[in-house]
Amino acid sequence: MKEPKKKIKSHLEFLYNEKEASWVATEIRKLVKKFRKNNPTRAARKSKDFFTEKDAVLITYGDQIQTSGEKPLRTLNDFLTRKVDSEFNTIHLLPFFPYSSDAGFAITDYRSVNSALGDWNDIENIKERFNLMVDAVINHASRENKWFKEFMDDNPEFKDFFIEVDDSWDLSRVVRPRDNHLITETSKTNTSKRVWTTFSSDQVDLNYANPRVLLKIIDLLLFYIEKGAEVIRLDAIAYLWKKSGTTCIHLEETHRVIKLFRAVLDIAAPQVALITETNVPHEENISYFGSDGDEAQMVYQFTLPPLVLDAFIREDSSKLVEWADDLEYPDSESTFFNFLASHDGIGLRPAEGILPKVAIDRMVKRTKKHGGYISYKSDSDGSKSPYELNITYFDALSDPQGKESIELQVSRFMSSQAIMLAFQGVPGVYFHSLVGSRNYQQGVEETGQKRTINREKFTLRQIEKGLTQSNSVRKKVFERFKSLLQIRRKEKAFHPSANQRVLDPRPEVFTLLRSPEDSADVLCLHNVTGDNIKILPGPELLQELDGSQGSDLLTGEQFDLLPQGEVEISMEPYQVLWLKII
Repeated sequence: MKEPKKKIKSHLEFLYNEKEASWVATEIRKLVKKFRKNNPTRAARKSKDFFTEKDAVLITYGDQIQTSGEKPLRTLNDFLTRKVDSEFNTIHLLPFFPYSSDAGFAITDYRSVNSALGDWNDIENIKERFNLMVDAVINHASRENKWFKEFMDDNPEFKDFFIEVDDSWDLSRVVRPRDNHLITETSKTNTSKRVWTTFSSDQVDLNYANPRVLLKIIDLLLFYIEKGAEVIRLDAIAYLWKKSGTTCIHLEETHRVIKLFRAVLDIAAPQVALITETNVPHEENISYFGSDGDEAQMVYQFTLPPLVLDAFIREDSSKLVEWADDLEYPDSESTFFNFLASHDGIGLRPAEGILPKVAIDRMVKRTKKHGGYISYKSDSDGSKSPYELNITYFDALSDPQGKESIELQVSRFMSSQAIMLAFQGVPGVYFHSLVGSRNYQQGVEETGQKRTINREKFTLRQIEKGLTQSNSVRKKVFERFKSLLQIRRKEKAFHPSANQRVLDPRPEVFTLLRSPEDSADVLCLHNVTGDNIKILPGPELLQELDGSQGSDLLTGEQFDLLPQGEVEISMEPYQVLWLKII
């Protein structure tokens, strides 16, 4: 494997001509040298595993919880410190910068904290208790961003910072993630430019074919690390590089840029992890680990949300089993970021080639019935197809207008979440999942944006009231989540490198066996049905267990698991059993 300095040189020579590669390499060395001088402790490598069973990430907006007379970041930090600092060690703080649209993902100033949220001192206060995951929204910038304004004013320093498109561009093969105009006509005084806008007319794509853009972004990443970032999330990174006549997604140039970031951080701050956000089919998604493990240390497990949802809708985990059984895991310094819900919707593209069209149609129909919405993408033939389910994960599983008991709804939801927590990798929990949120229809009506359905903000009084009402969904979900997370972080079996085997005693129960090298196995069983189930694990499974008893980590109940004869395990509707083998 090449040394980081040689990798940097190699990647630059691939991206640019030899002359440009030489001076860019020199500038990168200057940036790294300055950073290491100002931050000497960041250059130390981790002495232990990069990720462990103690890692769990909470995904939240900076203004998720608000109270009168206090900046939201301070209110949030106080709430998290009091309520979940024993369950989560990392906070993914969604973009906390000044922005013009897209709930923070159209950034107007990359280096400032949105004054409506707080300031850098508030970020530092959060960093005192938690590791920090920071969004690098570097595929595009807001039209209100200084860089774009200088570009429109023809400032030579910002020449070619964004992508101007003329008639010579062949855009026929471009893959579109959303149903909007790819090219936006932008005018200012006597200047008019047609610029590339992958996600919206307010989000203008940066031009990495200009090496000065690359240098700006490397400097920005180092700035985020200096401010405390332990994980850097590369937002919408798959669309980074554009070439006429290509799909403009997953290009080798894009992979090289990420590999370059990794090589720079391996020198400057080797304990900092990169995570790629690529909402695409599974085989495309995992390419961001890199062919030599030299790209992202974490990759979002985008296929998990739709497959888990499908398992509970059909009360049959066979498709989830089939996919999970074929998963290949990267080296000990890389892993999957497992999640079921986020600030976006439930992506459907990651299920392509795994779930049949009838299953996708079933999820779309169910989402509409349960009060959700569907986002569509434009296909190459001019048609449109479902791209994303916009609904809370709780309501995707339980009809808000249905007559089921609260207890049954909570059990179904928590069984789905337990599957995610049991999976090999690092778990990520969206704030609205943690507190069992329902569809926020009022927000959709107010903003006109489908994704608002899963982005409700709370007053401190409102959320704390919900968490103390004895029979509320919020309280039940919150307490059961906390219990699962506390158990998970104590068991070596949930280490990201602990072996995972997918077992299939019957399709109604999704079963994983997690086997660490130096500790007890844990057999994880999840009933995906509303029925009472009896499982006969069979002699093949029992003979592999290193012990004759299973102690349920959730309840303490003991189960005999003797290889002789038939062992029957009874499970209630949507019950979860995490059996530690003793």
